[in-house]
This record gives sequence, C-alpha cells and structure tokens, in this order.
Amino acid sequence: MSQLDVRLPRYQQLRDDLAAQINRRDLRPGDLIPSEAELSARYGVAVGTVRKAIDQLVSEGVLERQQGRGTYVRRARFNSSLFRFFRFHSESGERRIPQSRILRRKVVAAPSAVASALRIPEGEPVISLSRLRLIEDQPLLSEEIWLQKSRFEAVLAIDTADFGDLLYPLYEERCGQVVVSADEILSVESATDMQARLLRLKKGAPLIVIERLAFDLERRPIEWRRSRGPATRFRYHVEIR
Repeated sequence: MSQLDVRLPRYQQLRDDLAAQINRRDLRPGDLIPSEAELSARYGVAVGTVRKAIDQLVSEGVLERQQGRGTYVRRARFNSSLFRFFRFHSESGERRIPQSRILRRKVVAAPSAVASALRIPEGEPVISLSRLRLIEDQPLLSEEIWLQKSRFEAVLAIDTADFGDLLYPLYEERCGQVVVSADEILSVESATDMQARLLRLKKGAPLIVIERLAFDLERRPIEWRRSRGPATRFRYHVEIR
C-alpha cells in the first residue's frame, strides 16, 4: 500500500488497493479473494482493519460474502434491473433474457449531453450503438448506447453478430473495462416515428425510458445508455419493510 494516500485510514488504503487489483483485473468477477488472515499477514495490519475494508467493498457491491465459502469478487447483474421494470416472458410464461440485435455502430463526436454524462470533453470521439432487444422476435426495448472511443476501441473490431445478448461481459473480455455500479433514472415520453417503427407501436404511444450511467470501480462513468420500452409492458416492484 506504499503508493496509496497515506493520509487515509489504513482500512481505506486497503480497500483502495483491493479495488485497484479488481480494476486491473488481477482479481476478476467470480474470484475468491484471500482470507482475512492472509490479507492481515500480507499487509501487516490487524484482522479488524481487513474486515472493515472488506465490509466497505461488500456494502459497495464490489465483493460478496458466501456463507461457508469465503468472499468473492461480485459479478455484475445489471440485467436484473430490466426484469424489475419490464415483463420479459415467452409465450409459455418463462422468464427470458431478451435477445439483442445491433442495428447501428458508428464513431461520432460526443454531443454535449454525452460528454457531460461520460465526463469527457465535448467533441471527443465516442462509439454510438443502437440496439434492439427482442423476445421471440417481438421487439421490446430500443437502446442508444455511448462509449468513450479511447477505452472501447476493441468494440469497433468485433462483428456485430458476435456481440451476444449482454454487453458487460463483452466490455470486460475485449476491452478490460469492468462495470461495477450504475445509476438509473426513469422517465416517460411519447414514441417518435422511428421509435414507433422499431417497437411496432403507434406514433405517440407512451414509452418508459431507463437512463443508465454505468461506472467502474473508481466511479468513472464508462457507459451511458437510454433504454425505451412500451409502457404497457412496464412494471415496478419494490419491497418495503
């Protein structure tokens, strides 16, 4: 921890060092981290200090404890938020992960809204993706996705047919960019001509918009997307205790 900010408490230095290892992919999603005793010996700190650092990463959703097995680097499960907001079921009633189809991929100069979201200079090159998500060939979501070109250059070399249904594993495997958290905002708007055609709706039909800003471990924004789906398929579930 010699390169970390020594002004920080020891547990915070340890937390930041573990986070840096995950960000460098020395520790990957699904990996078991060393035990508290091992980390205590390695860093020369008390077990209580290690536990406090791990507690912080668990509360941030970076690590997860599994009873009787240890503490693991958590795998992002951001598709679950779509299940929280939209009904994705086949005709037989089975819950399904939507299929994905890349409709457009291009490099553009970042508009002001995109630059502001990704915290980059306006006009910097970004990758713009247009994606359609379907269940049994029925369109359910249209998505606009923006990525900083300098961090996601490898995305341009991948055949769009090989993107798969989930983007975050692709970001990690091909670009070394790991999404660990996200902020989401929900709003409502009316379908434009293009959105209506994509989603097979009437122009002006109500749409639910999920705006998501995804972050890496250092809370740097790495993806901004807007997902739009018909309000008739929208659901909202929250458990209050």
